[in-house]
Amino acid sequence: MSTLAEPPALVRAAGCAVWRRRDDGVVETAMVHRPKYDDWSLPKGKPESDEHLLQTAHREVIEETGLQVVVGRRSVRTRYEVQLPDGRPAPKEVDYWTGQWAGGSFAANDEVDELRWLPLPDAAALCSHDHDRAVLDDLARTDVPLMPSLVLLRHARAGSRSDWDGPDDLRPLDRKGRAQARRIAEVLPVFAPTAVLSARRARCEETAQPLAERLGLEVQPVDELGEEEFSADPAAGMAVLERLLEPRPTPGVTVVCSQGGAIPAALLDLGVHWEGVVGRLFPPSAKGSAWVLGGRPGVPAADYYRDFAGSADGSQDGRAAS
Repeated sequence: MSTLAEPPALVRAAGCAVWRRRDDGVVETAMVHRPKYDDWSLPKGKPESDEHLLQTAHREVIEETGLQVVVGRRSVRTRYEVQLPDGRPAPKEVDYWTGQWAGGSFAANDEVDELRWLPLPDAAALCSHDHDRAVLDDLARTDVPLMPSLVLLRHARAGSRSDWDGPDDLRPLDRKGRAQARRIAEVLPVFAPTAVLSARRARCEETAQPLAERLGLEVQPVDELGEEEFSADPAAGMAVLERLLEPRPTPGVTVVCSQGGAIPAALLDLGVHWEGVVGRLFPPSAKGSAWVLGGRPGVPAADYYRDFAGSADGSQDGRAAS
């Protein structure tokens, strides 16, 4: 039981800086008016039970605006103080992502009564809160891409090699790994995958299969990105990844499921350097984790998702320095 002496719990939320590009090349963003607060802000909201913040951001945009959106790169996390229903102040953190408009139109609802598409300087002028302007400043960056094109997915847990009697290529996911694969299939669709590729390992294919089924796609083999194959011919594997990393004319990503002996080395070759752990050479690649990549080799934008457990606060995730 909580008492008045206890500090209030952190309030978490997530949202998107939704954008589109006009015919003349100008980027516009969607600003929403909330009659409850009489303010102009960005679409956001609190997570539902067992919902990853990526899912929260995607769902809240749809619910508040009626717009369809493809989630992009990680933006900023804003922090400010809010007032709880009992009158006490509490800290609030909101995680934002970029989000490209993919269709749909606004319809007024109980939370939002007006939406305006505005060029970024006009949006910043209309914006009611400085913390939202920080998100708009990030949206205006030209040194990193707005949207990713590639997801490097480490296969889910497959138990111990020593406990498996058959060929290692056929080692399947264990119970936890199958749960991880199902969870991946629930979250990664926010990035609008258009193809799902896998190294020829049972544990990789089984990790990718639920996602492919959810999207109505087939899992396509990519021989060059198996652990042994990449070690034997890294140039061939990098050629595949560099092709998949190329900017796309429409939003979406290619998902590639591979192994822990290939992904960190490939990330280094792409120019991804992890600064989350002092002295660590290779970027992390936990089982069931994903790297969401955009840009070009040498200077990519790279967001790391340690896992996709419900209500994840991103404490083990991060943006790599390139």
